Amino acid sequence: MRLPADRGPVSAQLFAYVRGRQGSLPAIAPALKEVGDPLNDDDLQISLWTLYELHYSGFDEVSDDVEWDPRLIALRRVLESCLETKLRAVTAADVAGFPSGPTDFAQRLFAFVGDFDGPSPARYIRNHATAWQAQEMLVHKSIYNLKEADPHTWVIPRLSGRAKVALVSLQYDEYGAGVPAQLHSQLFADTLLSAGLKADRGAYIDDVPAVTLANNNMLSLFGLHRRLRGAAMGHLAAFEATSSLPARDHAAGLTRLGMGAATPYFDEHVEADAVHEQIAARQICGEMVAADPSMAGEIVFGAAACLRLDAAVGADQLGRWESGVSSLRNSTVDAGSRAS
Repeated sequence: MRLPADRGPVSAQLFAYVRGRQGSLPAIAPALKEVGDPLNDDDLQISLWTLYELHYSGFDEVSDDVEWDPRLIALRRVLESCLETKLRAVTAADVAGFPSGPTDFAQRLFAFVGDFDGPSPARYIRNHATAWQAQEMLVHKSIYNLKEADPHTWVIPRLSGRAKVALVSLQYDEYGAGVPAQLHSQLFADTLLSAGLKADRGAYIDDVPAVTLANNNMLSLFGLHRRLRGAAMGHLAAFEATSSLPARDHAAGLTRLGMGAATPYFDEHVEADAVHEQIAARQICGEMVAADPSMAGEIVFGAAACLRLDAAVGADQLGRWESGVSSLRNSTVDAGSRAS
């Protein structure tokens, strides 16, 4: 995977540094003073995404030993602190309003997620989207889905007992249950190719807006910090609990548009996520709280962050599509289909 294009002074200096570790890293403090909303700041989010990707597959033009450069870790901590502070602010009311009562934690978590009312791009895809809008939906999803399950996997060594066993069981399914062709990331790559899109990691990183990057950066933030293991598993529970019905809508919309060959990924998730939501909420989050009640708040924070950022991404996409304009920074989908 190649480094993305820079989106401002921070990322420009960062990319020059990681290519050859020459020059200086950006002066972050002055740059952060100008950040109004971290979730929509392109320079901040592309810089943080790049720093996180050093811990995944890396970049063709960056040496592997750059991963643990202490200057880069220090820079990452400043940027991710900015992101975490914003996430805690936008979810504070949700966390405070988490239902209490005699029912078990998992039951209350399901109620919390089920009561959340956000925009539904999946319903729009099912009923109204054009072919180019459906392709754009896939482009947004490609940033996470081509490495699907990896951010949550960071948490496995940070759990114990029943919760650890349950997470390994869930991730085994995500990784194809022993069959490489059934890796969920591979199924999504096949979906992209069936829809006439590129399936290379990072192929569309320059095209997605900051809020889509923020949604992905949140996952890496939670997964890479042991102290945020509860948030990571809360995110997983909310993610799985809100995936099955949208997957059905996505498959229906793609079929309506004559893109039925692109539906197997979504067909798989209609059934799989209905099972995974039970594992995530009951056998992982419920067991974590039973073993350590202090984990409850962080689990709720992670679930709320998942819901809020998914809603922010969805609102941005729908607002642009309903206005007849692209939801991407660059119009990379087929221009011919845009006229349909």
